[in-house]
Amino acid sequence: MNKDDNVDSNNDNNDKRSLGKIRLDHVISFGDAIFAFSITFMAISIEIPKLSTDNLTVQQLIATLSDLQPQLEIYAISFMIVGVYWISYHRVFNHIRSSHTVLVWLNLMFLFFVTLISFATSIDLKYGNFQFIFLIYAGILTITGASLAIIWLHASKANLLDKSVTKLQSRMMFYDLLIPVGIFLISIGISFIDIQIAQYFWILIIVAKIVARKMYPKSLEYR
Repeated sequence: MNKDDNVDSNNDNNDKRSLGKIRLDHVISFGDAIFAFSITFMAISIEIPKLSTDNLTVQQLIATLSDLQPQLEIYAISFMIVGVYWISYHRVFNHIRSSHTVLVWLNLMFLFFVTLISFATSIDLKYGNFQFIFLIYAGILTITGASLAIIWLHASKANLLDKSVTKLQSRMMFYDLLIPVGIFLISIGISFIDIQIAQYFWILIIVAKIVARKMYPKSLEYR
């Protein structure tokens, strides 16, 4: 067998291995579609009251719409959380150079819980005054964040990251992904005192991430 035959054989083997893989851009595109679906589902979960336009005054309309404030607040917080996860999702996959079966299934697990965020939001919009509902919601958000951290951890261990990512940067990213997980766990404890405060506590995710980024030297920043 000559050199050209060896090259052709290696190319054939590479082609066969690639046939069993899902392209990374397809994985990411599917993830974007799931995020878009989740946000859309949350938006349509807001119950807009049906009002008769007969003899309806502006004051009555304003009063009715003002009753939507609690629902809009829950939607805004949920939108923020999904947005944070979407940003983190792309930051993670910006550094992953290839996919394999385990990574694809871990990604599906993460996206499954992303869809549950919209489900939990719709329940919270109706029964948010029950702590049991809050615990379900916070639990889903905690597992979602942990799932994304597991994707990063697996990609690091399986040597799927860009060569430019140092071990320190990999550790920093992992800790950054755990910030929402820690805040959601703390909020569960706060919910035993006040559910509303516990839900507003989630806003600290953005503050914590900004502070964390400020603490890292520029030479160690990750995209």
